[in-house]
Formats: sequence, structure tokens, C-alpha cells
Amino acid sequence: MKKPMRHSRFGYVACVLLVIAGLQGCKSTGMGDSNPNAVPPPAPPAPDLISITSSLELMRALPSGDPARQAELFESAKQAAALSPTTTNKLKYALALATPGHGASDPVAAQRQLSELLATPETLLPVERLLAMVELQEVDQRLVLQAENAQLRDEAPRETRDKLLAINRRLAAESDENVRLRKALDEAQAKLEAVTHVERSINDRGTNGARTP
Repeated sequence: MKKPMRHSRFGYVACVLLVIAGLQGCKSTGMGDSNPNAVPPPAPPAPDLISITSSLELMRALPSGDPARQAELFESAKQAAALSPTTTNKLKYALALATPGHGASDPVAAQRQLSELLATPETLLPVERLLAMVELQEVDQRLVLQAENAQLRDEAPRETRDKLLAINRRLAAESDENVRLRKALDEAQAKLEAVTHVERSINDRGTNGARTP
């Protein structure tokens, strides 16, 4: 389920980037040009796009690389944030932490770092801010789901134990009832045998008395 969500998020961010790039192109071409047939010069890339390109590439590469490559990419982002703690480097590291599918993924740490970055939104470029918000929202949802799954895992053994205890109690009660019934049956059988013995003795005495001359 994770991959479709990630593709959807990339698609959303890409659409926003295209809009920004289009607006940038409109500004640079001059919409009021007297010659509508003139070919506009290529617009320079928006600074926002440049600032997050490497972050998006990292988010795409991390889940698809082999473990050694994943560790290399993650460590590079971590070292960059530690040695040169610019907003862009810190965001890139936070996004690496937020990206699932590799061994160093840590949604809790990502949540903390993204929240710290968004606490001072003026330090982020518009697209950086958008990307941080989208990732923080996904991390929050992932942590909620993880908490719910953990709760279900904890409750399942408890429910199983409760059911087993109930079954054991019922079996114990049935066993006690069987013992009681067996005892009652034995007592009834003993009484029946005693009555039968008495009747047989009486019959025997009656028979013997009738034969006496």
C-alpha cells in the first residue's frame, strides 16, 4: 500500500511544480509582447525547483536501491545536514527519514524534524514548505496506523487469552458436573443394588418358608 501512496504524493508535488514552472515561464516571456509569433526564450529554472530536485531524487532512489546503496544515500544526507545544516540539507535529511522502504527510515524522527522546520516556515522556499507539509501529513498518518496496528496486535493475544480462559473455565465446570453426576449415579446404583439384595433376600425367605412341611 505504501508505493501507490508515494507515487500519488510525487504526482501531487509534480503538478504544483509544473504550475510554478509555468508561472515562471510566463513571467520570463513577457505576455504583452507585440509579436505573438515570436518564440520565447527558455525560462531559467525556478530556484524553488532547484532546491528540492535532489530531495525528490533521493526519495525516489532510497526505496529502490540495494541495502548498501540505501545506506550510502542516507548517510550522505545525514552527514550533509550535520556538517552543513542549511535548511535545504536539513529538509533533505528529514525527507530521507520519512521515506519508507529502507533500513534507516524513522517516521518518529522525521515527524520531529519536519515539525521543527515548519515551525519557522519563513526559512523555507514555497515548494520546500509544501513538500515538508505533504511529508509531515503522511508521516502523521503512518504513525497513527502503526499505533492502531500495535494496539490490535496487543489486543489480539489478550482476546485469545480471555477466550482460552473462558473455555478452560467451561471445561472445568463441565468436568466438575461430570464428577458430580458420576458420583450421584454411583450412589443411585449402590442403592438400587441394596434394594435388589433386600428384595432377593425376602423372596428367598418366602420361598424357603413355603417349602417347610
